[in-house]
Amino acid sequence: MKWVSRAAPVIATAAALAGHDLLQRRHALLRNFPVLGHARYLIESIGPELRQYIVAGDNEERPFTRDQRRWVYASSKLENNYFGFGTDNDVEHTPGYLIVNHRTFGRTTPTSTRGPDVQGTVPCAKELGAARGRRHAFRPASVVNISGMSFGSLSGRAVEAMNKGAAMSGCLHNTGEGSISPHHRHGGELVWQIGTAYFGCRDDQGRFDLERLKDRVAASPVRALEIKLSQGAKPGLGGLLPAAKVSPEIAETRDIPLGKDCVSPSRHTEFSSTDEMLDWVEMLAVETGLPVGIKSAVGDLGFWHELTELMAQTGRAVDFVSIDGGEGGTGASPLVFTDSVSLPFRLGFSRVYSVFAERGLHHDVVFIGAGKLGLPDNAVVAFGLGCDMVNVAREAMLAVGCIQAKTCHTGNCPTGVATQNAWLAHGLDPDLKAVRAANYVKTLRRDLLKVAEAAGVEHPALIPADSIEILTGQSVATPLTEVYGYRPDWGFPSPSDRDRIVQLMA
Repeated sequence: MKWVSRAAPVIATAAALAGHDLLQRRHALLRNFPVLGHARYLIESIGPELRQYIVAGDNEERPFTRDQRRWVYASSKLENNYFGFGTDNDVEHTPGYLIVNHRTFGRTTPTSTRGPDVQGTVPCAKELGAARGRRHAFRPASVVNISGMSFGSLSGRAVEAMNKGAAMSGCLHNTGEGSISPHHRHGGELVWQIGTAYFGCRDDQGRFDLERLKDRVAASPVRALEIKLSQGAKPGLGGLLPAAKVSPEIAETRDIPLGKDCVSPSRHTEFSSTDEMLDWVEMLAVETGLPVGIKSAVGDLGFWHELTELMAQTGRAVDFVSIDGGEGGTGASPLVFTDSVSLPFRLGFSRVYSVFAERGLHHDVVFIGAGKLGLPDNAVVAFGLGCDMVNVAREAMLAVGCIQAKTCHTGNCPTGVATQNAWLAHGLDPDLKAVRAANYVKTLRRDLLKVAEAAGVEHPALIPADSIEILTGQSVATPLTEVYGYRPDWGFPSPSDRDRIVQLMA
């Protein structure tokens, strides 16, 4: 019969698979249930996708809910990013729920039309490097900027899309510790992140090379240098890029040997104390004229007390501080580090800001926050706590096509964002995705400005912390100042910076 001849290959394949399952010893499930047991592994492998599209509710997924992703996607495409029929959040029964108190009267009047235009910029309320008189001090044109994600971690096409998007939106693009690649040279201004391996500014033995740094600064639109002490995804850990992933382009970008494992140490070798770090900061600032800052997740507060004490006593100082929340990060790491090492953004940032404010240094430093701050409500809290700018990482990935498949650590990103697989990356069109990245940044700035106007002020950095409340039950709402022990005058730029940003926004 014809059906028998047609089914014979299938039956033979199933029989061979059953024989293999019965003879192998690694999986008890397959020995006991040959062939059928494979269904369990198939369902397990596609479990995230099943939950994402079929099982989970709009507010259940993590790290970004379906509603949050929909807002990013719609914003990046300039589609309708409004939500109708009221909130579907259980406001009164969600501990830590955020409420912004709008003002009946304020210094500024919100516009009455929404309009499609998202072209306006929202500049930083402080000048980066001005307090220390750096030669190339400047006022960042955007309070929203793209956070550090290295070429190597992301595909070249994704980096190119983000850099072009940064140029279109007038924001800064942090290189990540993987140095300045050809994909970072598409018009976007850069913050060069210097990690523990000194990629792009190292000699043949892996030691820091000042002349190489100066040469690359001179050849690239670098506006500031950021010394990475740690990051939220893997605080206190180094990194490893396996030899198989070290392509000729990555090797040239990072100044590393081709075909060998690329190791990032857990700590810097150019300095081993806070005092030595400040010497190194000042040396870099003098040699390049650029503002120099540090990026860190928050753990031991002793470092921050020592840093501010030395800044107050010696006059040496960092120009900016980037605080990364422990809940953030695009880098892969062991689960215990992802879940339980370093403080989450709000708690970590508020503690660090308080240390600076208690010594009267908070007006001389530009504070940058990161860790799911690419969503308007989280960003509003960051500004209320004293951030001058926010960096976006995973939200920028979503804007250029990420679908939260959570395969970044495997190299198999299906949308070509977090992979070095040429076939997967080829599906990402840098020119199209650049427009979406720019639209997202512009829309987030616009929404932050709208919230500021609702709070009666001209700029997000002027939103008072006490106008933001945290709900802890049906009848308890605590102002942000009380939650984090802030004094009434904390969280704002200096009076002169406030006056200047009001003039600029007018």
